[in-house]
Amino acid sequence: MLKSQRDWDDKLGECLQAYRTIIRTPMKATPFSLVYGCEAVLPLEIRIPSLRVALTVEMANEKHQLRLQELEALDEKRLQAQQQIELYQARITGAFNKKVKERTFKKGDLVLTVRRPMVMTHKTKRKFQPKWEGPFVVESVYLNGAYRIITPDGDTLMMPINDKFLKKYYP
Repeated sequence: MLKSQRDWDDKLGECLQAYRTIIRTPMKATPFSLVYGCEAVLPLEIRIPSLRVALTVEMANEKHQLRLQELEALDEKRLQAQQQIELYQARITGAFNKKVKERTFKKGDLVLTVRRPMVMTHKTKRKFQPKWEGPFVVESVYLNGAYRIITPDGDTLMMPINDKFLKKYYP
């Protein structure tokens, strides 16, 4: 328990140990095991002898051979963790992409744009003002998802704007 908010750094070591010894979902392994090739021996295991600690003490002579085998297996474990991360990222990407609506506009479309500046000062009461302004006309379409928009009168407003700040206008 922190006595005050100023002594947070006293608990930093314990937090890092907890983070490094807990199995991470994307990797299905602990960060400690991926670095050192074995699981960390917790301080509690030294006080209350566990089978793992007892076996380690008895095998001091064979330790070098076992350690070499563990290090050889470590590369395979890291590769498996990398594959797990890639599967996890693919799953997360798929879930995200299901909700993404692709917005494409063509030259001449009417669009609304997000009201700028988006940063509001405490003096302006913009709570009930619309978030979108327009309509504007798409003047040109760029390959990277950017659009140049103009007013219906033909005045150029600003630099090209990303499609995430635009939406279709239905008169």
